[in-house]
Amino acid sequence: MTKCSACGGESFYTRRYSGESLCVACFKSSISEKARRTVSKYKMIAPGERVAVAVSGGKDSLSLLRVLTSLYGPRRNAIVAISVDEGVAGYRDEAIDHARSLTEELEVEHITLSYKEMFGFSLDEALNWDEERDVSSCSFCGVFRRRAIDEAAVRAKATVVATAHNLDDYIQTFMMNLMHGDVARLGWMDPSYSDDTFPVRRVKPFMEIYEEEIALYAYQTGVPFQSVSCPYMHEGLRSEVRDYLNMMEANHPGIKNVLLSSSLDVISRYAHSSEKGSVPCSRCGKPSSSGLCNVCRMKAIVEEHVKTPNTSPFSGQV
Repeated sequence: MTKCSACGGESFYTRRYSGESLCVACFKSSISEKARRTVSKYKMIAPGERVAVAVSGGKDSLSLLRVLTSLYGPRRNAIVAISVDEGVAGYRDEAIDHARSLTEELEVEHITLSYKEMFGFSLDEALNWDEERDVSSCSFCGVFRRRAIDEAAVRAKATVVATAHNLDDYIQTFMMNLMHGDVARLGWMDPSYSDDTFPVRRVKPFMEIYEEEIALYAYQTGVPFQSVSCPYMHEGLRSEVRDYLNMMEANHPGIKNVLLSSSLDVISRYAHSSEKGSVPCSRCGKPSSSGLCNVCRMKAIVEEHVKTPNTSPFSGQV
């Protein structure tokens, strides 16, 4: 029987990339400790800050809420959960129910904001084009979701937003920026970087933890798994990058950790680039990396192609 490397008890999981074997209790503790170290290393959360945890209702975000509540909830830091309802039929309702259930269990305030409320359309409506789209659904959703999270965090009176992006997400984004030729944008990925023109800071406490380990943590702590996947998830390049990196990790354990280290080294070289920075959007006044922010640009595309029963053109706030 394999022994736990930490306490000598019965092991149930071995990290192939390190050879470390852990029992259930030590494994769960290691996830919390990894998140705590990441927060400390990059000074993500300061004492007394009000932290809005972006909770989609999936395993990663629910696990992050549980971890941060256990680490910071009893202290001076206040934890609030924020959820964005994109309006995807047969998918998002279940996730919001999972989020609501856990926030009630943890006695954490929960604020929900929908695309319909904020932009005047749901994601299903925004993507309901008769003609073929040359922009992926993930590109649309990601832009609108980031703006909605910022707005929800402002309503929650938070000073920092914690998202559940894990190590896999981080290196996938790094690779996608390279593939799209967005090298200048790498500086925005610096975990220590913040832009004072944005309403709240963004932090990623899970950015040094494998996705599969967060899934295992979720299972061991009773976090519910969503029964259906987002119907739009396979439209973008990210799913192909994810599959490739998973194949490489299976054949070469630890390669994701190496890629994380390499990406952080590259990103640090762009962290203080003069090209990085934001300016007010020419249309809505929100921070933008160029004259017209991506939200306004995407909204214009939606307005050009889609008509909804309630608004034409869309009049929701941005």
